[in-house]
Amino acid sequence: MRAAAAAQLKSFGQEGQPKPLIESLGESLLATFHQAPLLDPYDLYQHLLDYWAATMQDDCYLIAADGWQRAAQPRLLVEDKNKKSKAKPDLVLGKQKYLCELIPPSLVIARYFGAEQRAIDALETQIATLQQTMEELAEEQGGEEGLLAEGLNDKGNLTASRRGRLIWEIGRDPDGAEERAALDAYLALVEQEASAAGQLKAAQDALTAQVVTKYPALSEDEIKTLVVEDKWLATIAAAVQGELDRVSQTLTGRIRQLAERYATPLPKLIDEVDALAARVDEHLEKMGATWN
Repeated sequence: MRAAAAAQLKSFGQEGQPKPLIESLGESLLATFHQAPLLDPYDLYQHLLDYWAATMQDDCYLIAADGWQRAAQPRLLVEDKNKKSKAKPDLVLGKQKYLCELIPPSLVIARYFGAEQRAIDALETQIATLQQTMEELAEEQGGEEGLLAEGLNDKGNLTASRRGRLIWEIGRDPDGAEERAALDAYLALVEQEASAAGQLKAAQDALTAQVVTKYPALSEDEIKTLVVEDKWLATIAAAVQGELDRVSQTLTGRIRQLAERYATPLPKLIDEVDALAARVDEHLEKMGATWN
């Protein structure tokens, strides 16, 4: 079904009719899963209708009005100084803010800038690790008698002014070598975190600039692949997989119940019952009770 649906969706274009499109897709989905005994095709159909109402319908009307190429381009968000805009930009490059209505930037990044995104992810992980180490050291040295007790502000950060004060105080103490080593370790982490944060900001800005430049360079075929394959069908496929997982979990739970219920073979159960009955008879006989 997916290949047929992809071809149908990619053939949709400017001046197309969205309503017949969703009706045809819905009928195809019902027909495809009608023979699946464990799935209710109308559950899948409802997922399709929900996604259509939330996203696909607006996308299709946008394509029908402007065509694939124009509909895919980011739209510059012009804010009225007298009115606060409720629209959240998808891309921010300097002072310019863009809305990407048809193709989210994440899809462009995933398909064309994977290496750049992985580098950003690595920097974010590095920063998170440094911050965690700083927090642990601050907790260790930040108690009432700790080195950083007077150095950290209300947010748990060591400001430049308080940093200088600590260095000055420790420098006056002839026995402050241990404290100075701990402070140096903390300051080194601060510098590493600041450096990594600067690299992260630069990498994010560079990636945003690349993405903004990529949109107008996309061919119509590339746009259709991003929208149909990476956006629409990927979302629908995830919904179908979710239903499959739900049915699978239900069946697994039922099978586990049956397995537990019938884990002991019937002959063994009969033997256990006979043994228990014999023990009961023995106890009754000792108690002077008879069944005659």
